[in-house]
Parts: sequence; structure tokens; C-alpha cells
Amino acid sequence: MISQRQLFLQHVGQTSDFPLQLEIERAEGIYMYDIHDKEYIDLTSGVSVSNVGHRHPQVVDAIKKQVDKYLHLMVYGEYIQSPQVAYASKLTSLLPESLSSVYFVNSGSEAIEGALKLAKRFTGRSEIIAFKNAYHGSTHGSLSVMGNEMFKNSFRPLLPDIRFLEFNNFSDIEKISSKTACVLVEPVQGEAGIIIPGLNFLDKLRKKCSETKTILIFDEIQTGFGRTGELFAFMKYGVTPDILTVAKGMGGGMPLGAFISSNRIMGSLKTNPILGHITTFGGHPVSCAAAIASLDVILNEKLIQSIPAKENLFRKLLKHKEIKEIRGTGLFLAVELENFKQVKKVIDIAITKGLVTDWFLFHDRAFRISPPLTISNSQIEKACSILIDSIDESIK
Repeated sequence: MISQRQLFLQHVGQTSDFPLQLEIERAEGIYMYDIHDKEYIDLTSGVSVSNVGHRHPQVVDAIKKQVDKYLHLMVYGEYIQSPQVAYASKLTSLLPESLSSVYFVNSGSEAIEGALKLAKRFTGRSEIIAFKNAYHGSTHGSLSVMGNEMFKNSFRPLLPDIRFLEFNNFSDIEKISSKTACVLVEPVQGEAGIIIPGLNFLDKLRKKCSETKTILIFDEIQTGFGRTGELFAFMKYGVTPDILTVAKGMGGGMPLGAFISSNRIMGSLKTNPILGHITTFGGHPVSCAAAIASLDVILNEKLIQSIPAKENLFRKLLKHKEIKEIRGTGLFLAVELENFKQVKKVIDIAITKGLVTDWFLFHDRAFRISPPLTISNSQIEKACSILIDSIDESIK
């Protein structure tokens, strides 16, 4: 009999020659369980997705209730669907007044695509500025603004008129001009290995964009929904973008994304041409119902308020002579080791001990700490014990 693993390799499109190949049967909270009922701590949250944990009861209940009402009805933007309306209203009530209009899509890459189009349409300009070592997705447009050449070269030609600046380089900010349609930036760089912004860097970026009437886009696809210790990272740094892109932790485990702006800016997609941006499944009612429940959990269980203490506990317990540095903010941390060989050994050993973590796309000398925000102190202690033991074994 052909195994699930063989069928996976034969019939499911692969992203590399070495997938993890964990066969997960079920998941709950911070744990995943394989077909042998072995328990794994998920220290990646499916890459910053499961902020409220796997299968949170309130999220599951909201999904079931919506399934009993309706699924897909019509392409996006034509019908008034209560899950979309309720979620957009709730989310924007927590945002600055200038972020009052939510355009729903299915994923982070789609959110970036929509934001780039919106910025070009509103400004009438074509130049896009992004940052080196930034990750914004893998579709054609989002790949074009990826700050890493190795991942892009096989797919050229990509979008024209794109320039890249160095993150935290203040002098590079002067390259933004009246020709620039938008500046796209992660307020905290993720796949670069969790790089936090330098003091006043985002403020200077905001000021220059305002001076040149350039649209400032924040990619909060990884940092959003409490990950950094605020609902959104821009709140932590006191800088409001013109467009905010979100996904991952938004849907409570369901596929959902959005780009958010003012009604004035968003309105430019309605005319010249009509239907300036369209999607079939964007803002699926089941995903929006899950998102409402997920946001309620984050707020009502006061998960954000618990994050500073949880970050401090990780930093306190992850002490080892092989750890060079722990970077980041909130539950969005990078643990730096000597080299990729050691990081890979630690990751592989940790999996055998029941813990899943991963390295970063553009910085393979560190592994990530981004568990569900619901993780408890005792679970943090258990995770750190496994990691320290794994580092010990990696140097034997």
C-alpha cells in the first residue's frame, strides 16, 4: 500500500527537495500531533499564523456557525456579507482614522499586490522603493519587491522601476523623491532574521514620504495581531502608514489577508478603470467569521498584555555559550548561533525531542521563536529546556 508520504511526494507540488515531512494528524493549542500521537511544540505558529493557537475553541465554533449559514456567494465587493462587514468594522475601530477601509484578499502576497496597485493608481507614479533582505511574498509582483536576488534571478524580467534601500540606513531615505509612488517596508524585518528599526528610522521614513507625497506601506503580515507586543508593530513605534497590509495571524488559522487604507485612497480603485482590483474569494465569509473570533480572543484574553513577560522569560531561559544573540521584540525573536550547519542540527534534534522551529529565508544562522501568543509560562520553560538540550547535543 502506498503511504501518505509517497503520495505527498508524488502528487503534491513541492517547494524544495527536503521538506520536513512531518505527518500531522491533529493540532490543538501550541501542540501538533503526528500519526503516532507524538506531541510537537509549534514554536513557529505555522510561520506567524496561529497566534491564538491551533483550533482555538472560539474560532472553531465561529467557523461551524458560519458554515451553517453560507459559504461563497459572489465575487468580492458585490454583496453585503455580514462576516466581512462585522470584521472590517471591528478591525478599523482599533486603528487610526486614516486606516478606515479594508480590502479583503486571501493571503499576504495578494495583500502586497493590491497595495502596490493602489499606490500606483492613487499617485500616478511608477517608482517603488523596497528594502534589502525584505520578504513580501512569492507572486510576480511581491517577488519583484523581495530584497534578495537569489530568489528572484530565475524569474526575470520582473516589475520595472523598483529600487532597494538598506534597512536602518538613514542616508538612503533621501533617495525617496517626488517620482516615488510608494515605499514598502516591514516595520520589523522578518526573514532578514528579525531586525528591529533603529531609533527614529520609521519616523524619518514617514516624514520623507509625507514631504514627497509618497505612499508609505507597512507590511505587517508577520508582525500583526499581537506578535510584537502591540496589536500592530506600527503602534509600538508610533508611526502610521498610508496603507497597512495584513494576513497570516489575521484569520485564526484560515486563509485571509487585507490591505487597509483611507476611504480617499482606497476609492481610487473604483474608477478609471472600474473594478481596478478584483478577487473571487477575497474575504471569504468563513475566514472572516474565524477572524472575528480570533481578534476577540486576542483582546478578551488580554494576550497582548502578556507578551512582554513571555518574551522576558524566553530571554532569561535561553542562556547558552553557543547562543551569540537573541534579537527581536515580543514573541517575534531570532536566536543566533555560529552558522547554518549548527542551526540545522539544532532544528533536526529539536524535532526528535518534540519541538518545531525553523531558520529564516535570508538569515540562516538563526532560528525563530514565534509561538502562539497563548503559550503559557510552563510551556515556555518546556520549550526552552528542549532547545538548550538540542544545542548541547549539536556540539557533542
